[in-house]
Amino acid sequence: MNSQAHHVDVKEFHPRAQAAIHNPKIRQNFRRAMDGLMAKRTAAFEGWDLETLRDLGANIRLKALSNLPDLLEQLEAKLTENGIRVHWAVDGDEACRIVRDICVARDARTVIKGKSMVSEEMELNHYLGEQGIEALESDLGEYIVQLADETPSHIIMPAIHKNTGEISELMHEKTGTDLSNDVEYLTAAARQQLREKFMNADVGVSGVNFAVAETGTLCLVENEGNGRMTTTVPPCHIAVTGIEKVVPSLEDVSALLALLTRSATGQHITTYFNMISGPRKSEEMDGPEEVHLVLVDNGRSTIYQDDELLDTLRCIRCGACMNHCPVYTRVGGHTYGTTYPGPIGKILMPHLIGLDEGRHLPSASSLCGACGEVCPVKIPIPDLLVRLRQESVDGDRLHPAKVRGHGAKRTTGEALVWKGWAWMHAHPGIYRLGTGTAARFRALQPSKVGAWTRYRTAPRLAGKTLHQRMKERGQ
Repeated sequence: MNSQAHHVDVKEFHPRAQAAIHNPKIRQNFRRAMDGLMAKRTAAFEGWDLETLRDLGANIRLKALSNLPDLLEQLEAKLTENGIRVHWAVDGDEACRIVRDICVARDARTVIKGKSMVSEEMELNHYLGEQGIEALESDLGEYIVQLADETPSHIIMPAIHKNTGEISELMHEKTGTDLSNDVEYLTAAARQQLREKFMNADVGVSGVNFAVAETGTLCLVENEGNGRMTTTVPPCHIAVTGIEKVVPSLEDVSALLALLTRSATGQHITTYFNMISGPRKSEEMDGPEEVHLVLVDNGRSTIYQDDELLDTLRCIRCGACMNHCPVYTRVGGHTYGTTYPGPIGKILMPHLIGLDEGRHLPSASSLCGACGEVCPVKIPIPDLLVRLRQESVDGDRLHPAKVRGHGAKRTTGEALVWKGWAWMHAHPGIYRLGTGTAARFRALQPSKVGAWTRYRTAPRLAGKTLHQRMKERGQ
């Protein structure tokens, strides 16, 4: 039941967005879910000094990133001391090969997976399937998505694009469960289906929320218990994570955990908080015989070399920016065609797939600023979107490390329009003449203005210019 690789053309964002906008079921599913998540987040932070906590979270992440090379070396040394084998992967392909080699060395044929966005980034399930190794998702949302042969539409709630009726029909078709809108029944059925897989899996694969350099501890946050089973029941545990997830100490984790759970699902704390510091010891009754950590770069070191874009690596993958984004809420995660959708995807994916392929992503935003206002670690997402928009037009002159690809150059027509706009605004007389003429003949304004009115109603010109109105007021 391995999901197939989904190489979606990011350039098709606009057609997919239009289709999503005209699909009332998708809009209803996302609107209901996002409204609930926003309300829960607000309630979860009630009574907290949120801005101080956000400042603390941002400073912890910035401090960790400023010392990233040293922290990674410290992490590797401590993990090795604890008995965890550390592997380094320059990209997703190498990370997949490392996981495969570990499986082959153990003659493993089945893998059970906890939720991991880095494994999605690697397209690990598809790769292992090609190698004859079955990889089964154990997170309920990921399990549903895998049954549907789809990719996650949200980094926290992968199947948020489906309602209960759709999930019931899917499980009935794929696993033979009864058609039912009883969520408890569907959840219990999925749990029963997965329990045998847990007990027989050769290898467990998980993600990592925080990797603590001081103690060599891998922290995993979850609600369903599948993460704990994935990391303890199979005889071998492989954790995969991006190199940016390291933090200096366990003390730093407490503030980030408070921000993560409240921002992601509106919970004060998740049901499970797993801390993994090594394989099973001789006196212990359970746990894996081997633990491996695969540290994945995949473009992150390129981001790290740029002082401004470095802020992208602060992300703790809470999904709050998606939950509050008016674009994501209306078109859903699959519209973006990328592993990471929404605002964080718009600033991260151009580094992973190249600005040529992802040039439409930074522009898929209203720049309302909601994502920056709710980010628990204060990533200036709107500023980075503007930066990437400029690079997509002007090339990558703004930073030496370069986002892969120069993006789309400005067309001759666009260049002429903006030169004319700049010239008019630099000459007050011409500006007043132009705006006055436009106001006088506003009845001739067309109702359609190219691509701008494909999704919008054209704004109507005012009957009087601002200068005219101010003059009438004696100002």
